[in-house]
Amino acid sequence: MWSFFSRDPTKDFPYDVGEPVPELEDRSVWTLHKGKKRGTQDEVSIFLFDVQKNSETLFDIAKASLKRLKTTRHPSLLHYLDSCETEKFLYIATEYVEPLSTHLECMRLEGQQKDLFLAWGVFQITRALSFLNNDGNMRHNNVCLYSVFVTLAGEWKLGGFEFLTTQGHETTNPIPIKILPALEIYDPPEKNDSVKLKSATKCSSDMWGLGCLIWEAFNGPLKNQPALKTVDNIPKQLCTLYCELVSANPASRPNPADIITRCRKLGGYFKNDLIDTMLFLEEIQIKDKAEKGKFFSSLSSHLDNFPENVCVHKILPQLLTAFHYGDAGSAVLAPMFKLGKLLEDPDYQKQIVPCVVKLFASNDRTTRSRLLQQLDQFIMHLQNSTVNDQIFPQVVNGFLDTNAIIREQTVKSIVHLASKLNYNNLNVEVLRHFARLQSKDDQGGIRTNTTVCLGKIAAHLHPQIRQKVLVSAFVRSTRDPFPPARQAGVLALAATQQYFLLSEVANRVLPALCPLTIDPEKQVRDAAFRTIRGFLGKLEKVSEDPSLKEGMEADVHTATPSLSNAAATWAGWAVTAVTAKFYRSHSDTTRVQHSTKSALSKPGSLEQPSSSSMSTTTSSVTSMTSLEHSESASDYDPEHWDMAAWGEIDSSGGTGGSAGSSSAQAAPGLAALDEDDWDNEEWGTLQEQPSAKADLVSPSETWNNSQWTDPIVNSANATFVRSTAGSRLEHRPAAHQNSNDSLGGWEDGEFEPIEENADENNASKMDELRRKREERKLQRQREMEARRSARAQGPMKLGTKIATAPPPF
Repeated sequence: MWSFFSRDPTKDFPYDVGEPVPELEDRSVWTLHKGKKRGTQDEVSIFLFDVQKNSETLFDIAKASLKRLKTTRHPSLLHYLDSCETEKFLYIATEYVEPLSTHLECMRLEGQQKDLFLAWGVFQITRALSFLNNDGNMRHNNVCLYSVFVTLAGEWKLGGFEFLTTQGHETTNPIPIKILPALEIYDPPEKNDSVKLKSATKCSSDMWGLGCLIWEAFNGPLKNQPALKTVDNIPKQLCTLYCELVSANPASRPNPADIITRCRKLGGYFKNDLIDTMLFLEEIQIKDKAEKGKFFSSLSSHLDNFPENVCVHKILPQLLTAFHYGDAGSAVLAPMFKLGKLLEDPDYQKQIVPCVVKLFASNDRTTRSRLLQQLDQFIMHLQNSTVNDQIFPQVVNGFLDTNAIIREQTVKSIVHLASKLNYNNLNVEVLRHFARLQSKDDQGGIRTNTTVCLGKIAAHLHPQIRQKVLVSAFVRSTRDPFPPARQAGVLALAATQQYFLLSEVANRVLPALCPLTIDPEKQVRDAAFRTIRGFLGKLEKVSEDPSLKEGMEADVHTATPSLSNAAATWAGWAVTAVTAKFYRSHSDTTRVQHSTKSALSKPGSLEQPSSSSMSTTTSSVTSMTSLEHSESASDYDPEHWDMAAWGEIDSSGGTGGSAGSSSAQAAPGLAALDEDDWDNEEWGTLQEQPSAKADLVSPSETWNNSQWTDPIVNSANATFVRSTAGSRLEHRPAAHQNSNDSLGGWEDGEFEPIEENADENNASKMDELRRKREERKLQRQREMEARRSARAQGPMKLGTKIATAPPPF
């Protein structure tokens, strides 16, 4: 009847016992089982003692070991969680561990990783024994391979407290009798020698056990004591100490505290990168900011030599803690992202992504710069919604930053973000900023990299936006006074040729490339000749076989272009351009600006250095395979097109000046020519673009449509013609230039937000925009024809040569 009202004590034990773990059957009074905590399902280890199957003596030993484990705490001792006693069993729940013997058998570490792991483990057990012997005034009396356990983080924990004694309370023989026969092999030799027993110290028996543990760590389980004399597999750094530990004279065995002091010295066994790192992380809360910065900056180079489980379960949590609750700052980013690669995606989303989002909201420029530089290490783990809603709004502020380094790194970061951005963020916001940077930024390197980045992300743009923007942007770049920017524009046209209609190639691309054949810089001329020959070869093939036109233009209107069409062979040379490097401007590094000073002393060449200086400052410019200059069919052979690195325009000393620098040596009128007015007869009447320096806008200012108006460009595209009604000059704007066309072809109307899942309203809106474009094109053609007829019938234009009539016969 009383049993009916009694309470089952296991109901208060919040752990479920799982399957048993082998290795401890005859070497411990406990049996080890896997377990899980109810509710959270966290993994734990359950040490179970069967009361009914074991003797009363073993039960007393088990209860004594439970008491010691429960009341003794140290980082290198097995961590106690909970316990429960019933009529049948005695339960102890600890952190999840596995026997060291099992871990060593399954360990796949080799070389330096294995050596560091074993050294770190031996150090932890030595530290635990120093705590017990010196601070706790206790003897463990059971140090061996089967009393040590390994956690998920690779930490060695000392357990097996069945025979632990306190000094001053032992009997005549301080070494207890071990009831389990399998453990007698680890008894020190003085146990049966009363003479040597008198010289035993408080730590001599545990030091003998430490020597046995070291031997087993490098050789496997100990079969007999004479095997301890074999030291072939023990590291040379450890041999002297090992011989002292297994000495027959107990008085000659060192104290564990002395062992740590000796081996932590330079050249000692415990002096290595892993132990140094782990000890620093344990004391990181008391380190100053300078020490933390130095530590984190050097940590990344050591991580490759550390065991993976130690990195993931020990070092990474410490870094995250230092980031959230310490003053580690941006220095912790590099090792944190490197270790994040070892995580599974769910763990990455849970641990690393919140840190990334928090860091992008930081106002510290150093932090933002490091994030942008390391974007490629974590972008693949970010969800599209996270990028668009939380990260991109912070990144886009970098386009307006007054610091050139931040602007440049923001431009480069779009290459990694483009595939995850939605329609509005990529086709509207990004292109707005790209248009402004390419036309107004005062840094030539940033203008160059904007062109390179646009070519890299072309495949991700909406087909209609892509068809409008690419040619206009790249043609504008070919007029830039900075030589690398012109070269980038030429190579970008070549690398994205599959997105151009053949009519665009003939009417806009080739006319824009031809003036570059007389460019002052040879690299630009070479790229222009090569690209012109390629485009001419493409047009010639279509002329010979018109059926190829459809294949050549297959990717123009496709959202996900592929190279499985007729143009694939011709475009093979440009496929790998998306992996090319960016131009390295002077803002990338903090070097002395002596090259800038020398450039400023030459008024004629601030933005456009001479050919000789170009060859030295852009020594890393993309090397392009030279083509045969014969008129044979091989000129158009795709195998001869080696433009894989069109964006690889590195310069160690080039500087970018103002976009409208008066030192530009481009032909008058070329920089002001709009790509829609390819009328050779009017080139001589265009006003030369005046000098102007782009204004830097602080991130705090609000951008509106009025700020997208560039009066210089508008006036530059105006044409001066003589009125037919009189002799005065009339200033008439170019027919194609409207209020929205303030960026030389990058119209604001092209960046109106469009939902990604377009419905019928969006379709009708696109049709309306297409109809308006056709009307503007027809209007321009009519006005151009009217101007031609006016020139043919009206007064002669200024500067026109008078053809003298032949003398009469």
